[in-house]
Amino acid sequence: MPLSSPDASYPSAGPAPGSPVEPLKFSGRGGEYFGIWIVNLLLTVLTLGIYSAWAKVRRLQYFHRHTALAGTAFDYHGKPIAILKGRVIAVLLLAAYEIAMRLSVAAGLVVGALLAAALPLLLMRSLRFRAHNTSWRGLRFAFDGQRGGAYRVFLLWPALSAVTLGLLAPLWHQRMKQYQHRHLRFGATGFGFAAGAGGFYRVYLTALVLVLGGALLAILALHFLAGVPPQALGFVPVLVLLAVRPYLTARLQNLVWNGTRLGEHRFESRVGARRLYLIAVTNLIAIVCTLGLFIPFAAIRSARYRLESVAMLPAGSLDEFVAGQSSEVGATGEGAADLFDVDIAL
Repeated sequence: MPLSSPDASYPSAGPAPGSPVEPLKFSGRGGEYFGIWIVNLLLTVLTLGIYSAWAKVRRLQYFHRHTALAGTAFDYHGKPIAILKGRVIAVLLLAAYEIAMRLSVAAGLVVGALLAAALPLLLMRSLRFRAHNTSWRGLRFAFDGQRGGAYRVFLLWPALSAVTLGLLAPLWHQRMKQYQHRHLRFGATGFGFAAGAGGFYRVYLTALVLVLGGALLAILALHFLAGVPPQALGFVPVLVLLAVRPYLTARLQNLVWNGTRLGEHRFESRVGARRLYLIAVTNLIAIVCTLGLFIPFAAIRSARYRLESVAMLPAGSLDEFVAGQSSEVGATGEGAADLFDVDIAL
């Protein structure tokens, strides 16, 4: 199957005749994941954070192995030592910056500049690591993004967003997702991304209106309530942001995955903001009432809804597609695995 063109616009046609829609299925259970979560938490605390790399592998393996497409679960193959190596690098870089700032402002600026130069490369390697260690039907994903693109999306665009006081932030988000998805491959077939910047601006502008409107209503409500201390106003922005976050999560997931395809195969995401908001509110109440013990159950509830809202719209038989990918990858080779041995992501 040919690589998808980065500049191609996606047709609105559905799946090929006779090819069923293939929704993602998630079989994770809160009780099962609670056991993994509590052991991860305790061992991470007892080892002063060292076990966090092993905890991440166990967490990702659980969620990958309980997420299935067309009856086959994904898998995660990352090694804890590689993740620990990335975290040690991140800690050493931050420690160097802290020490340099205490010595002098000039030294801090120099080290900060070096950190800014190194961060895009580390993030690029993290994307490669995550893709290389994810598989479906025995075939691994890959990420072939290069340094130039990494510096643009992880350094240039954030700087431009800061200089413009956030006006370019939606465009930065669009460019970052474009970089991530257009350089992702499954076997020998590349993903494509066609969601434009306009969609991102619409989502963020709507969220901004909701934040401002919600804050104004909350302040007016508190103003007319007797006995409410002025300090309560400080909680208004937090509450409003918590209320708007499900909207952002739902709309951005739909925007990104509805604009993504793998070769000729399309994806569809139908996350509802209201449903996600209800899940978020009930999760938060349960977490507070159980002093945090509901956190793993909340993670399972959120993951199930968001994952099962996504479906693949195949353009043909997935069996033939995977067989073709396996043959093509087997002929060209996967390359050295030690090129993907750094992960600094949480």
